[in-house]
Amino acid sequence: MKDTVLFKRADENELISAARILREGGLVIFPTETVYGLGANAYDEKAAYNVFEAKGRPHDNPLIVHVADPADAEAFAVTTKLYYRLARAFMPGPLTLIIEKKHNIPDEVTAGGGTVGVRCPSHPTAHRFIELCGVPVAAPSANLSGRPSPTRFDHCVADMNGRVDAIIDGGECEVGLESTVALLKGDDEVVILRPGAVTAEALSCVCSRVSSAFELKEGERPLSPGMKYKHYAPRAPLYLLDGERRDVIAFVRGKMKDERCLFLCFDEDAETFSDCRDRTISLGGEDDEALHAHRLFAALRETDVYGETHTLDAIYTYSPKKDGTGLSPAIENRLLRAANHTIIKVK
Repeated sequence: MKDTVLFKRADENELISAARILREGGLVIFPTETVYGLGANAYDEKAAYNVFEAKGRPHDNPLIVHVADPADAEAFAVTTKLYYRLARAFMPGPLTLIIEKKHNIPDEVTAGGGTVGVRCPSHPTAHRFIELCGVPVAAPSANLSGRPSPTRFDHCVADMNGRVDAIIDGGECEVGLESTVALLKGDDEVVILRPGAVTAEALSCVCSRVSSAFELKEGERPLSPGMKYKHYAPRAPLYLLDGERRDVIAFVRGKMKDERCLFLCFDEDAETFSDCRDRTISLGGEDDEALHAHRLFAALRETDVYGETHTLDAIYTYSPKKDGTGLSPAIENRLLRAANHTIIKVK
């Protein structure tokens, strides 16, 4: 077990200290606008290896490399006109671009592949921390592999205290879901490998051809985190309920008579479940997708806290919208993986 330093002020002096730890081969958790990241020097093969060990992460699952300025990617990747077009439109921000890597990025970072994911976070603490590091920072989400991604400092402490060298407190993450990951193809095409807050509609304003490929084909190597393994899962089994709202509510109320279960619901359901409010967790208003995204991982972690003191048989929530627009693909992607694609039809 490591003696993890907790930087709770995240002022200039603490960020300087945290950057020094990372440059010297240590692992530092830092906040971003999406989720907290577990950072290592992207040029340091041993440090990158230690990221996988700290998380219990499979070594064929590539890491994203974070930079303070999109132009910094030129030191370790082959940038293109399309890369800079997208960078001007969306960076700093919640977008990762997959481009060809140079030889100075270790295979441990890219899972042996010839491409690397580049991201420039907009969170001011992340931005300053990466600047002070003076090297690109390879970082997946700062959770134990397979668990819900951390959106608060206490989530990171719960999962990673004693496993990393330092954790920086940057408050609650604004977005709440990991970045959009897009593979660049040619001069004017991107393929979305992981949906996020930068939507397909937004990317279409910059590129004439935008497609999606969220699932791997048989034998295919993952180019992006989150494509190959079960992710984001709470400890109790999660079930997605597909049906009319009244039928979903009736189904859950029936289950509550026989099971110790929780319902991830909407604000509009509060009155219906007023007699068992302690067994519901709200994701926000039914039509507020930004709030759903912001709250989702924290809600899944809240079910784990509940399960520490109560027997918890199951977690239920609405099957996500499948309209393919806005944040709905990102929310659907996370929920399907958290539930291991377990959907119950109710009527």
